[in-house]
Amino acid sequence: MIVDAPWCEVIPEGWFAMGCETGRDEEKPVHQVWVDQFAMAAWQVRNRDYEVFLTHAGHPAPKHWREAPFDHPDQPVVAVSWFDAAAYAGWLSAQTGQWYRLPSEAEWERAARGGQEQRLYVWGDAMPMERKEYVRRWGGEVNAPLPVGLATPNAYGLYDIGENIHEWCSDWFGKDYYTDQPGRNPRGPADGERRASRGGSWRHHVKVSRCAARSSIPPAFQYADYGFRLVREA
Repeated sequence: MIVDAPWCEVIPEGWFAMGCETGRDEEKPVHQVWVDQFAMAAWQVRNRDYEVFLTHAGHPAPKHWREAPFDHPDQPVVAVSWFDAAAYAGWLSAQTGQWYRLPSEAEWERAARGGQEQRLYVWGDAMPMERKEYVRRWGGEVNAPLPVGLATPNAYGLYDIGENIHEWCSDWFGKDYYTDQPGRNPRGPADGERRASRGGSWRHHVKVSRCAARSSIPPAFQYADYGFRLVREA
């Protein structure tokens, strides 16, 4: 069996301003964070990618698997729990000989910003409904994510980041974590009850589409607007 490694873009090391002073309480305070260089998948894990994992590893299929309107091969796989996403990362690492994992919140936010400090969204400060892309992505009759890679990528070459689906992160979620967050490569609290996620989705396209917006759910939950993308060492 041949497993294709995901197309990844290198995200350079550096400092960036994490958080948003005009956002919700858990996004404050804005603080400088250093993130080491890493590589992030250009798009969210697709149904076609996840199918190889299910077949080879015998992993249970997620909710809505092969159900319309979530069954297009190039749509992101949805309704995967945090544990499912972590299992896929471990399996892919074993198949390719490279270490894949879920991104930290800090890595995700640095990648989403694309080097553009303190802009509200991946594309700038315009509200989602002000974009031409809005009608295609959220104005139709089908309530489901679009196939990946249809829109313009951000400055780091990442597609659909900040929209399409919520993306699982590796961190436990801590509402007050920013008040005492390490300045270099933060990885979240040591434990918790909810795992962090980032980015808006086809269902919640405004509330959490901002680069700094944080969300979380218990790691066993499986929702039709939740999926993931992977990172690896660059």
